[in-house]
Amino acid sequence: MSRPAAATPDQIRSTVLAMLAEAGDATPATGTRFRQLVSVRKLRARLGAGDPATLARALNAIEAEVVRTGLAEIAIPGIPPDIAEQMRALWQAAVTVQLDDVMHLKADAQQAIAAADAARTDAELRVELLRQELTELRAAVAARDAELADLRAQHGVLKDRCAALDASAQEQQAQLDATAAGRTAQEHAHREALDEAQHRYEALSRQLLQETAHQREALKKEHAQSASQLKFAERRVAALEAERDRLDGELLQERETRQQAVGEALALKAVNASQHAQLSELMRIVSALEAPRRAPAASPGLATAKRTRTPARGGGTSRTKKS
Repeated sequence: MSRPAAATPDQIRSTVLAMLAEAGDATPATGTRFRQLVSVRKLRARLGAGDPATLARALNAIEAEVVRTGLAEIAIPGIPPDIAEQMRALWQAAVTVQLDDVMHLKADAQQAIAAADAARTDAELRVELLRQELTELRAAVAARDAELADLRAQHGVLKDRCAALDASAQEQQAQLDATAAGRTAQEHAHREALDEAQHRYEALSRQLLQETAHQREALKKEHAQSASQLKFAERRVAALEAERDRLDGELLQERETRQQAVGEALALKAVNASQHAQLSELMRIVSALEAPRRAPAASPGLATAKRTRTPARGGGTSRTKKS
């Protein structure tokens, strides 16, 4: 069993048309614009009650009619066509005027808002600038106060220093006067010492010239004496060189003679060594020849041995001499 509708289709239709008229659009609404202006929730809130499904179906039908035929061709129920046409024209004129007023008011409001925003921004900038200037002025005043205090302190210090410098200047002036007097006395003493030194210099210069002349004469004499001694030394050196050459020749001859004598001595030594070697060889041969003769003669007696030894000695001596 279906639930009865809380609102009739005519009430739904008139309410939807009223909501579209309140929007103030000059042209018929499109589907998107229709959904923005009229929805099931808005329609139900406007009517105060109603089934959402029924309201949705009725709203779809009205949307199709409005979008398809346009708002100008919608028939208002219960009103004659002439009156409806006049009401429609009046309504369109009122909507147009209202839209113009709304646009003008909206433009004025936007201009006023823009002007207010600009004024507010300008005021904020001015306030910020004034704050910055005030901060800078405060900082400048504080710095100036500190600088003034510093300058006052420096002024006091400089004042004390000026007083001390004045006292020091007076003292230095007195010292300068005393120094000038002492310098004058020193210049006078220096001038006198300079004159005395000049006289001493002239005397020493004359003495130096005299001594230089004497030394020059002595140097000339020494030079002449040295020249004569040099000539004598040159002659002596020449004689010594000749003597050295003669001695070198004699030494060379002596060396040659000595080398010759050494050679002869070496030759004699070699001959002597050769003769000694030959003599040793002969003695060995003689000993070898006499050994068999001595063996049989040893047993008969001492006399026989003596007789045998005597001819052997003679024979050995003759052989040695022969060789």
